[in-house]
Amino acid sequence: MPQTIDQEKFTSQLFDILDEVFVAHHGILLDKNTSLFETLETITAAEASIPVGGKCASLAAQVKHVSFYMDVLEKWIVGPPPQNVDWGEIWRTVEKVSPEEWEAYRHELRETYERILAMLRGAPTWNDEDIIGGAMAIMVHTAYHLGEIRQALCTLK
Repeated sequence: MPQTIDQEKFTSQLFDILDEVFVAHHGILLDKNTSLFETLETITAAEASIPVGGKCASLAAQVKHVSFYMDVLEKWIVGPPPQNVDWGEIWRTVEKVSPEEWEAYRHELRETYERILAMLRGAPTWNDEDIIGGAMAIMVHTAYHLGEIRQALCTLK
C-alpha cells in the first residue's frame, strides 16, 4: 500500500528552506546572515565583476545564471519544457558589471524569486512531479550557487 506525504507538511518545509536559501536564516541549513540576498548585499559591482581565480565566472555571472535557471524552471513547471536553452551563454557573456547593472541583476533575481514563490504558493495541488521537481531543483541549484558565491568571496575579499 503506497504511503502519502501530507502536502501541508511537505510545502511548509520546502518554503522554509527556500526562504532560508534566498532570504533569511531559520536555523535549517545556513549560518546567520548568509542567505543569497543577504550575501549579495555585501558585494560591490567591482567585486561582482572579478572572474574568480582569474579564469572562472564572475559573481555577476553566477547571479545572472540563477535568475536564468529559475526562469527556465518556471516555464518547465507551468508548461512544455523550453527547447534549445543555451545554458552557456551567460557564462560566455557576463563578466564585468557597472553598479547599475549589478543592482539590476540583484533586482531581477529578487523579482524572479518572488514571482516563482507566488506561483508555487498558489499551486492548486502538489500532486504533480513537475511542481515538486521544479521547486526542489530551484532550491538545490540555488543553494549550490550560493555556496559557489560564498566560497568565491573567500578569494575576492
